[in-house]
Amino acid sequence: MLWTITIILFLLWVVGLVSSYTLGGWIHILLVLAIIVLIYNLIAGRRVV
Repeated sequence: MLWTITIILFLLWVVGLVSSYTLGGWIHILLVLAIIVLIYNLIAGRRVV
């Protein structure tokens, strides 16, 4: 599920980047959120119970 959220946030960032109606800082916040979710997913996936 985290991969899905990461991909959606990344796609929204790309769409905002190429469109002429960017929302300024919000587009970069989406990118940062996508990276945070991706890093969290990588760290959480490596846990051994």
